[in-house]
This record gives sequence, C-alpha cells and structure tokens, in this order.
Amino acid sequence: MVMPKMGESIMEGTVIEWKKKVGETVEQDETVLEIATDKVDSEVPAPIAGTIVEILAEEGDTVEVGKPIAIIETDADAAASAGESQAETKEAAEEEEEPAGEPAVEAKKEPVVTEEKAEPEVTKANGQAAPAPASVEGTTPPQRRGSDGRFYSPLVRSIAKEEGISQEELETIEGSGNQGRVSKDDILNYIEQRKSGKVAQPSGLSKPVSKEAPKPQQPSYAPTSEEQIRAGEIKVDWPKENVEIIKMDRMRKVIADHMIRSKQTSAHVTTFAEADVTKLVNYRNKHKEQFYRENGFKLTFTPFFIESTIQAIREFPLINSSVDGDQIILKRDINYGLAVALGESGTGGLIVPVIKNAGQLNIHGLAQKVHELAQKARSKNLSPDDLVGGTFTLTNYGSVGNLMGTPIINQPQVAIFGTGVIEKKPVVMETENGDVIAIRHMMYLSMSYDHRIIDGAHGGAFLQRVKELLENFDVNRSI
Repeated sequence: MVMPKMGESIMEGTVIEWKKKVGETVEQDETVLEIATDKVDSEVPAPIAGTIVEILAEEGDTVEVGKPIAIIETDADAAASAGESQAETKEAAEEEEEPAGEPAVEAKKEPVVTEEKAEPEVTKANGQAAPAPASVEGTTPPQRRGSDGRFYSPLVRSIAKEEGISQEELETIEGSGNQGRVSKDDILNYIEQRKSGKVAQPSGLSKPVSKEAPKPQQPSYAPTSEEQIRAGEIKVDWPKENVEIIKMDRMRKVIADHMIRSKQTSAHVTTFAEADVTKLVNYRNKHKEQFYRENGFKLTFTPFFIESTIQAIREFPLINSSVDGDQIILKRDINYGLAVALGESGTGGLIVPVIKNAGQLNIHGLAQKVHELAQKARSKNLSPDDLVGGTFTLTNYGSVGNLMGTPIINQPQVAIFGTGVIEKKPVVMETENGDVIAIRHMMYLSMSYDHRIIDGAHGGAFLQRVKELLENFDVNRSI
C-alpha cells in the first residue's frame, strides 16, 4: 500500500475536492485531489498506480504536512477485498465515528424542540427576570449528518454557521456532490440567491430569538454640549443602501495578511531613478521576431531587468539577504521572485513564483523561465514548490501602463525592485556639439528596501548601478 502525502514545502493544506473516489483506479502522477495552501491552490498526484481503498481526509479538512490523506492499494486482489469490506462498513463508520474535537451529534428526523421545564433565566433591560425562550423549529445549528442522511463537510457547516443558516434550512439546499452532498459552491450559490431575493427562507423555519437585551432607541433631539461624542468615540455604520458587499476569498485574505505583516515587520523606504533604455529597446526590436520564430514565445523586457538586477546583487550582496532577530542572513543563491497578476486586470489576485538559482542562467534561460512560470501561474498549474525560497523580487507595474510605484517587500526578503512603463520622451543630451533635445525611451525604476539593514546610500547605490547597466546595454551581444 502507498499513502499519498502533501509536499514538504508547505505546512498544511485544506482539501478542496477529491477527483477520485474509493474503489477507483489511478495511474501514477494522475491527479487525486485538489488542496488549498496559504500560497496557492494545487493538485496532489498519485505517487504510484493502484486502487484507492480509503480516503483519510474529507473535503474541507485541514491536513498537516506529512500526514497521509488516502490509501492506495497496488495489489489488485487486496484492493478488491478492501473494497468489499469498505462497502459493508462505510455506513456504520460514518454514523458512529466523529472527527477529533467535535462532539457526537445524533441524527434526528424530528425538529428539535425544547420542553417547557427548568427554563434558565435571563435578565431584561429593566432588571427583571424572565424565562429564556425555548428553541423553535429552524434554529438547529449545522450538524455533521442531517435528518435526510446526507453528510455535511466541516467547510460547508462552517459557512452555514457564519451565514446564520440552520440545519433545517441547510437540508433544503440541493447538492451537486456525490449522493446529493452539498458542496462549497452549492452553499455559496444558495447564499447569493438568498441575498438577492431569488430564494426565500423555507416556510416553517423561524428566525432565532435573540437573547440580547433590546437596544435603546437613539434620541431624535440634538445632543447637548455635555453629550457630544468625543474624538475617537465616533461609530459609523456601513451604508445600508446602494452598496454591494463582497466577501474576500481565501487568496485575498492571504494577500491582505501578508501585506500588513510586511509593513509591520520592515521599515520600508522606496528610492526612484529614471533610466534611458533606448539601447535595450532597439536591441529587443531587432531580435524579437527571430526569437519568437526560434522559441515559440515572445521576448519581453523582463529577462533583461532580471539580468541587470542579478549583476547588481553580486556587487551589493546585502540586497539578497533576510533578517532573523539581530542576525543578517546573506543568501548565496539568487532565487528570483516574479510578481504575476492573475485574472483580468489582476482581479484574480497576485502570486510570486520563483526562478531557482537564477544567477546561473543566461538571458535565454531567464526568458524561458519567465515564460514558463507566467504560463503556469495564469493556468493555475503552479505547485507549492514553485512559490517558496525566493530571495529577491521584481514587480513590473509598467505592464499595465503605470509610471512608477512603491512596492511592498515580499517577506522575509529585504528588497523588491519595480519597473515602470517605457515611454518616448524628449530628453536633453550632451554631445560634442553641445546640448541637444532628442527623443529617447525612458522609464522609472524603483526599489523598496528594509531600512533596518539597508541604509539609503546603499539602497540608492544599488538602484543607480541597475540604471547604469540598463543604459549601457551592449547592443552587440548575442541572445
């Protein structure tokens, strides 16, 4: 038997969807399931061919690194025997076994109604005691297994609880999964339809009775000077009309947390420079058609930006480091991160795949790696290993027409380089015959760096070195 496990480069992942069921055969490297990590959604392949005889993690479960998630039997006879045993015990196991840390819940076909006895008391706003209201039909919290016999995953139950959906209402949702199971998409679609008024709360389901004391009505008169709200105490409610509330998806939450943590960790400073890249533009224009014919993909400016910053890093090795407490860790390998926007106009989020040992590649090798990673990112085929180990990052906001920007450091790195759009501009140039105004291809460069270990002079010198390398580009070089 072989047990597939998650990659060693991640700490934990959440099971999104199983692509194979118990009893089905799989080929080696065939996708078994999809998982969501803190960096990317990815597929887990089968380590060997065989038959799946047991699934150890349900959809929505979070699994730690190294923990088995399924059992694959490579012996055909043993797999058949295991399949028969699995079929006989599956129903009993699902009814009796509960996940660790979750209380056992008995499935009932009758709505839960609390009997009128031994009622606890709650305190009203006027200080008088009154019995707490009894549970009513439609207020049962989401259960592992419903009265209709369907299993509800931890993820579906969590979403239902957050949205105030009772077990009774949950059972009215038509599931698209195996044996009518409600998937994440099913419940999210139901929530959207309910908010838009396309579906109503099922009849007979009462809203939970609030146990909170009623809030006093706000006075309709203007407050006196003694009643004025002091600065810092103003509470503003969200608008109730003509707004759309969009819940963050998992990737957006991860990005938000990463950006805030970076700002809280590093003392950000951003330095700018303007570079004349006319030689580079002319060189690319001269070779891009031949390059495309020979390689099948376009030659962009990005590989040249990477090459110049790598050369500058060799001269300023502190840029390729990280901070651990009061220690500075210099990285000998240059693992180059490339920020890639997903979806139309970046609406799908931002991800940073890494070119491992980029310092050992020539311009052709860099162009190949940039193309491969960009394609994998946009087709959502990146693996967790493609996203770890970066030591320096480039973000090209010029690709969407922006002049300049102040990028946020990709922790635990200490610097991130930014490139703006290349535009033709009139520029004053010094010649043997005096100053002249010429049309040149100009662009802005920027670098945000961690001022805890990189001073302004050092960061500025690095940026100027990259500018110098780009402006003095060798147009006679081979590609």
